[in-house]
Amino acid sequence: MSQTQILSELSSIRDWLRYAVSRFENSDIFFGHGTLNAYDEAVWLIFGFLHLPHDTIQNFLDAHLTNKEKKDLLLYIEKRINDKIPTAYLLNEAWLKNYKFYVDERVIIPRSLIAEPISEHLYPWIEDPEKIYSALDLCTGSGCLGIMMAHSFQNALIDFVDLSEKALQVARINIEHYGLSERVELIQSDLFNSLKGKKYDLIISNPPYVNQASVDDFPQEFLKEPSMALGSGNDGLDHTIRIINEAKQYLNDEGILIIEIGYNKEILLNKFPAQEFYWLDVSLGNEFVFMLQKSQLPD
Repeated sequence: MSQTQILSELSSIRDWLRYAVSRFENSDIFFGHGTLNAYDEAVWLIFGFLHLPHDTIQNFLDAHLTNKEKKDLLLYIEKRINDKIPTAYLLNEAWLKNYKFYVDERVIIPRSLIAEPISEHLYPWIEDPEKIYSALDLCTGSGCLGIMMAHSFQNALIDFVDLSEKALQVARINIEHYGLSERVELIQSDLFNSLKGKKYDLIISNPPYVNQASVDDFPQEFLKEPSMALGSGNDGLDHTIRIINEAKQYLNDEGILIIEIGYNKEILLNKFPAQEFYWLDVSLGNEFVFMLQKSQLPD
């Protein structure tokens, strides 16, 4: 079917949604940056492109697109299929819980499981959110987790740390969007290297944790993301090991450390056989995010 035919035969959002789902199902695109199937991907792309709310799609299905909207939307669908550009980058938006963030190719697309316990104020591990006065989002990327911490812990001053200057540029966009500039500091640092003398009540980190074998087998969509934000040595734990070994000197006496490690639990336990990790329950189970108190960390 030619482009002219497509543009003439598809009129309503319902038409375009059906068309996009069919095209996605018949393609080799990879889902995993916020959706798991062709329908959800199509809804996100179409409704995001049209700047319409995703939670009331029935109200808009019979609305018609303008000719320009049709041409631009068709281009987005083709880029998603042919160029394997993730929808988040096409739209410059990503979501965690109910938070919307600006993203582009300078940052990894937000999908951290730590967002779940943060949205619940890390209860019951933190009994009084108002007593968190200082926090650190280590390997902040787009700043998504740090911004969520700022909302959950209203009295906290928060440092957003990343090795990538480009990532911090994106984080600044999101910080300004949420009006948090007076409560946060952006710091370019290789993990803790530039944080000497600082101490925190709470440190969270979603560091790179993909092992080399998985990096070598990435689908094309993941290759669009910054490589430094994904891979972490042969077993995926280079960053995590550094953080565990160095975090104690950056925590206040009752401080806690929370880290996401992907599917690396067994490897981590083998590297720290004497360490007692507390594993947080998240939507995928209790093998992906751990917590350690300062007293549990190695000196």
